[in-house]
Amino acid sequence: MTQPDMNQILQQAQEMQAKLEAAQQEILAASVVGEAGNGLVKATMTGNGQVTAVTIDPKVVDPEDIETLQDLIVGAYDDAHRKVAQIAEEKMGPLSQGLGGGDFGGLMG
Repeated sequence: MTQPDMNQILQQAQEMQAKLEAAQQEILAASVVGEAGNGLVKATMTGNGQVTAVTIDPKVVDPEDIETLQDLIVGAYDDAHRKVAQIAEEKMGPLSQGLGGGDFGGLMG
């Protein structure tokens, strides 16, 4: 049985690490917009989960019904979070095959 070429193994590991780092940077640089109420409430979120903007259509601002507005904000945030997770899966999923799978240290939610 022949021994694997350690230089080749190290090179492959370095290539995989570079691909993982590039994918992580792409995820962090991403920006998504989550929506609720057919776009009446929107939350913009970066790839690291930071909410950078919230837009609320004045039509849903009803002082008599704050609960609906609160639910729409939570819904927009949840939608944005799902979109970030989807981007992470798209970027990291193919790379996980070379790592034996996994949840990327909790990155996937």
